[in-house]
Amino acid sequence: MIRVVLADDEPLIREGWAAMLSLHDDLTVVGQAADGRQAVEAGAGADVVLMDIRMPRMDGLAATVELTRRSPSTRVVVVTTFENDQLVWAALRAGAAGYVLKRAPAGELVEAVRLVHSRRAVLFPDALRRIASPHHGSARPRRPVALTPRELEVLRHITLGQANPEIAAALHVSRETIKTHVTNVLDKLGARDRTHAAVLAYELGLILHGIEPG
Repeated sequence: MIRVVLADDEPLIREGWAAMLSLHDDLTVVGQAADGRQAVEAGAGADVVLMDIRMPRMDGLAATVELTRRSPSTRVVVVTTFENDQLVWAALRAGAAGYVLKRAPAGELVEAVRLVHSRRAVLFPDALRRIASPHHGSARPRRPVALTPRELEVLRHITLGQANPEIAAALHVSRETIKTHVTNVLDKLGARDRTHAAVLAYELGLILHGIEPG
């Protein structure tokens, strides 16, 4: 059972999300929040938090930073009406594991919750590559990043949204080998999860924008 917290300052939005999630046996709503501070308190310990960006007292970006610091295992999905690349990029850098637009079909929101909870792959890798383009090579590593050629290859596939079985098949190695490589990549980058690793890969210039698997 995936425990979900709903954070939005509009009660009708939260009620709609709750009704939609209640239709699925593997999802349960364990809390709600009307502002960012409440989201941090209610979300700590939950599996997934659906987080609005524009909220009173503390906005969704600040709440995401605080929540992921306080509860590293909690995954945040930013849900927003704003189709704004800068806001989405800021949310991902703040610690969000993905984002969904409020106008997206209900099934997309449900699958986003499941995907970020499973940590199998990056949510919407095509969109991530698009919004990452202006930020490519914009950051310097806080510490030296010495990835092996194979780890760089694995990172490339991570940024394409591929899960371990897909990467293993592409590189003709076992899933356990890929699991080890992914763990090493996240550790060397200091990344919270695959989405954060992808963000860092673009910011550090480790991955060329728009690269596709060979």
